[in-house]
Amino acid sequence: MSWSKLAWQEALPIYHNIIAMPFIKELADGTLNIEAFKYYLQQDAHYLEYFARTLAVIAAKVPDVNTMLDFIRFAEGAIIVERALHDSYFAEYNVIERAPLSPTCHHYVHFMQSTAYAADVAVAMAAVLPCFWIYKEVGDHILQHQVKGANPYQGWIDTYAGEEFGIIVQKAISLCDAAAADASPQQRQKMTEAFVTASRLEFAFWDSAYRLERW
Repeated sequence: MSWSKLAWQEALPIYHNIIAMPFIKELADGTLNIEAFKYYLQQDAHYLEYFARTLAVIAAKVPDVNTMLDFIRFAEGAIIVERALHDSYFAEYNVIERAPLSPTCHHYVHFMQSTAYAADVAVAMAAVLPCFWIYKEVGDHILQHQVKGANPYQGWIDTYAGEEFGIIVQKAISLCDAAAADASPQQRQKMTEAFVTASRLEFAFWDSAYRLERW
């Protein structure tokens, strides 16, 4: 069995908790409090900037040039493609500026960056994979289970359930599997631990937005 399938099995209980959480359920049926969604967008704007920087660090560390190019493209997508969606929502909801970094966002982005700088590059790749993979799975889940009719959050749903994003996610998974194939058993275990930790932080990120978390 591939590393990615084993890692997903480890994180599966976390994913089940994510799709059962109020933020995701209410996002799917369009009843999510607008303030919670605005808060989420503000924190995600912070997150995407750090995510792109982390991807750029990984690009600089991988030995293979083609993999380096893939991670550079991932970083570009985090800034250009995903931020374009946030910019449209910022205008729609009259969000003038970002809120300060929340405790959870602060934790998550510094986990990613410290892993990218200090850990083996394969471990760093595993640490950023949940942001790709879980978002795709959540987007698909919402698309399959959402209440039919007008949903104010349909743009967000369509972005992460779309075919284009699915291609990117599969590429990220395959790159991690290739790195795991060349890694030692100890490195693969650290990859799995990083993947599970980041998955927990994905849950915490949405939960913190629902609670409008403050310091």
